[in-house]
Amino acid sequence: MFAGDRDRAAKIAEAAKALGLYHGPVHGECRVNRQGVFVLEVAARPIGGLCARALRFVAREAPRAESTAVAEVQLPGAAGTVLSFEELLLRHALGEDSTLWQREAMASGVMMIPIPKRGIYRGVSGIDAARAVASIVDVRITAKLDQLLLPLPEGASYLGFIFARAARSGDVELALRTAHARLTFTIAPEMRVLQSTHG
Repeated sequence: MFAGDRDRAAKIAEAAKALGLYHGPVHGECRVNRQGVFVLEVAARPIGGLCARALRFVAREAPRAESTAVAEVQLPGAAGTVLSFEELLLRHALGEDSTLWQREAMASGVMMIPIPKRGIYRGVSGIDAARAVASIVDVRITAKLDQLLLPLPEGASYLGFIFARAARSGDVELALRTAHARLTFTIAPEMRVLQSTHG
């Protein structure tokens, strides 16, 4: 049985507290397996790049008044407004109360498509099939044609990103894995040119 979302959040919160982080965005990464939750990184920064598109925020519901004498809580934005993570951070930096917003109820996720081997990127097939998977929101290929690809840990980029949103986190994970399996990347061997040292 793998650790649940609450276990992961608790471990990240514990690590953030140990580092003295208490205000502003915190980026945390952890490895989860049958042995538990293992924190890999915690830093005072938001999630980067396109990955932030997986996060959306909506206004918290006003608490139900116990009597008509209790004033309703005034929330920023119109009912049904959805904020991106970047907009929420900007509102927070400008002094707005960020606790008036909460992450949407839907589970969401993003897969950073790993580079399987070193080589020259020649193309990809199966994008439409990947986008057709239930719960997939989008598939974005960011690798450029003829780009030299370097897998981790030597490289620092990805082939692209797959986004999913569903009612349950398990459905999100399944959708991401299924969509990824439908993508076929063509990576040609790198041709190295040797220079002669003789004149």
